[in-house]
Amino acid sequence: QVQLAESGGGLVQAGGSLRLSCVASGSTFSFNRYAMGWFRQAPGKERQFVATISRNGGGTYYADSVKGRFTISRDNAKNTVSLQMNSLKPEDTAVYYCAAERTDSAMSVMTKGWNAIDYWGKGTLVTVSS
Repeated sequence: QVQLAESGGGLVQAGGSLRLSCVASGSTFSFNRYAMGWFRQAPGKERQFVATISRNGGGTYYADSVKGRFTISRDNAKNTVSLQMNSLKPEDTAVYYCAAERTDSAMSVMTKGWNAIDYWGKGTLVTVSS
């Protein structure tokens, strides 16, 4: 079984920062063959794309709403992907999900959306207070 385990969520005031991490595990999972991404879902809203990174880390894409504030990165030696979130806003409040897609195109994660994802984490809650 492939597992993606997120951590780092919590409560932060507007303007603050959090760093989310996701570690992938599984005997049949080759981390460097998957583009990785982050999605988020707020109560009453659809799950939305946040950020994605290519297999080798050479390409990144962000939702307009987080561009300039969030940074995605990965460490293939540790099978991890991270999301550094700065200048957080109340509208960033959501459950954040780690996602993996077997593709050499990070853009695919952004354009194809949630239904192209191969593996999902269970999510970590980020709450940003005013």
